[in-house]
Amino acid sequence: MIAGAIALYEEALYEQAPVLVMRTSDGRGLPLQILRWCGRPDAADEELLQRSHGPVLDVGCGPGRLTIALTERGVQALGVDISRAAIDLVRQAGAPALHRSVFDPLPGLGRWATVLLADGNIGIGGLPARLLRRCAQLLAPGGRILIEAEPGDVDERVTAWLEHPDGRRGPVFPWAHLGTSAVLDAAAAAGLRVVDQWHDAGRSFVAVASQAATGR
Repeated sequence: MIAGAIALYEEALYEQAPVLVMRTSDGRGLPLQILRWCGRPDAADEELLQRSHGPVLDVGCGPGRLTIALTERGVQALGVDISRAAIDLVRQAGAPALHRSVFDPLPGLGRWATVLLADGNIGIGGLPARLLRRCAQLLAPGGRILIEAEPGDVDERVTAWLEHPDGRRGPVFPWAHLGTSAVLDAAAAAGLRVVDQWHDAGRSFVAVASQAATGR
């Protein structure tokens, strides 16, 4: 997302209002789950948190429910997001976060035990294999990337924008929607191996690691 889109997103975060949709170029409107992202971890999140060994890098952390929950449990975690408002919310809750893109220089290169791509963040940048290769650079030996897949058998590279009911819309940005099969394909294209898959409360997840990584 770029500046105009971030402004709409940040307004929704501050108001905790589920009003925005991600509108794709084929006309579909996909609601953003602002209330869930601003809330406490749900049952599926809890399973994800249990599998998150520290230190954890939460990519596209948003308002930070996962980063905050890990920090509260004594797990070293860092949220990263391009929204300054989201980062402010994470920090106000007492958890560490950086206003930065995953593709920017980040601390701990090659030392993160877990990289999280929750809430559809496998779509960041619209090129999932490129994103996974970047995340793999951040991993410590034996580390894992935990990815949330979209429901259903979907594999799309789209252009999209954020849209408010009052007619305001942000600029176009690239995104991707990947179901489990597509996540597996993207992982293979990135030279990663699948080490686990699970489903919880209607949500689907995949854990991947480097080809050389040993099991944990």
